[in-house]
Amino acid sequence: MAALFSSSTQWVRPEWIDYNGHLNMGYYSVLFDLAADEAYQTLGFGPDYLAQTGHTTYTAEFHIRYLREVKQSDRLQVSFRVIDFDAKRFHTFQEMYHTDGWLAATGEGLALHVDTSGPNVAPMPTEIQSKLARIKEQSGPHPQGVGRAVSMRRP
Repeated sequence: MAALFSSSTQWVRPEWIDYNGHLNMGYYSVLFDLAADEAYQTLGFGPDYLAQTGHTTYTAEFHIRYLREVKQSDRLQVSFRVIDFDAKRFHTFQEMYHTDGWLAATGEGLALHVDTSGPNVAPMPTEIQSKLARIKEQSGPHPQGVGRAVSMRRP
């Protein structure tokens, strides 16, 4: 994985398998979310941040590309990159890799920094913005698939 952050290894549980014999689409989102929770701890977000500041993050948009079939008991890790950010939001890109090295899926999201007393979108502390800047810089060039729209290509 070429990204700055890589999640702990997760395994595909039997109850996540659909009637086609592969990982149900909803559980890709669960795996991306678990990995984001780990990355967010590095950034300074999470339950402690919410309790101490009354601020948190909300997902505004998330797009998954399913690239290769994942089956029961497969072991997966998810990378995390920062594509862009401003004072109130950040754009991320995650890549889900099988532990054998192949890319199974990507997840691209836009997160909002939220003051829960409103709730309303609010600026992030400069310390967190600095961490986002560092991760963005270290994330390297944009991987294939960033910003891709859903469409049907016609000849």
